[in-house]
Amino acid sequence: MTYCLGIITRSGLVLAADSRTNAGVDYISTYRKLFDFSLPGERVIILCSSGNLSITQAAISSLKKDIKVQQDVNLHNLPTFYDIARYIGDKTRQIVEQDRTWLEKDGIDYNCNFLLGGQIQGEEPELYLIYTQGNSIQATPETPFLQIGETKYGKPILDRTVTFETSVEVAAKAAILSIDSTMKSNISVGPPINLVMYETDSLAIAHHLELPLRDPYLAKLRKTWEVALNDAVESIPNIDWEYYAQEEKNDFPLD
Repeated sequence: MTYCLGIITRSGLVLAADSRTNAGVDYISTYRKLFDFSLPGERVIILCSSGNLSITQAAISSLKKDIKVQQDVNLHNLPTFYDIARYIGDKTRQIVEQDRTWLEKDGIDYNCNFLLGGQIQGEEPELYLIYTQGNSIQATPETPFLQIGETKYGKPILDRTVTFETSVEVAAKAAILSIDSTMKSNISVGPPINLVMYETDSLAIAHHLELPLRDPYLAKLRKTWEVALNDAVESIPNIDWEYYAQEEKNDFPLD
């Protein structure tokens, strides 16, 4: 399992991913799941992957090959981000169709997803979730983040802290918290965390990092968050047990 997320705000984009891949409790490996296909000054293209590793690696390799041999259609010459999302979806679907029969024969899950984010010169930044079937959905100001993989543990933090008006700096901190909270609750998601923060119209990745398990900033962020949560819980007014006891008595009077 894995966990990747993308956040789009008025001031930019954040994409982040863990690095753990497992095929059972006794076979856990580390693979990078965040990839940069940018052409600085012209377009920024960041891709995160989750799901069947053989499918996603084949798709990434095919995308790189098309750029290298200057294929008529590749990530560096498509005119819009929607076209790029469809192109990646088509690649994924073709690979799945080639391998599905044999994967199904051995009971192997072939599903995978991608998060695609970035900006083409002259266009607005965009963020897409691409499915195994090749279709996609786009993030909007009303739904400014997308997730793939083990999403449930990290979603509440994003729901409560991120909007389209959130600064990209705050979005980056929320992204790390979201992944760290998922790692706390699910051992199938693990470090290092890879993160890219992109500022609108810069057309270059100026901020990227990799946080291993014992990274000082990650440890400080985790401790600060835990202390803040404990303080928040302590500050909540105590339950008025007598009030609810009286309410219960009024609702269910004894004969």
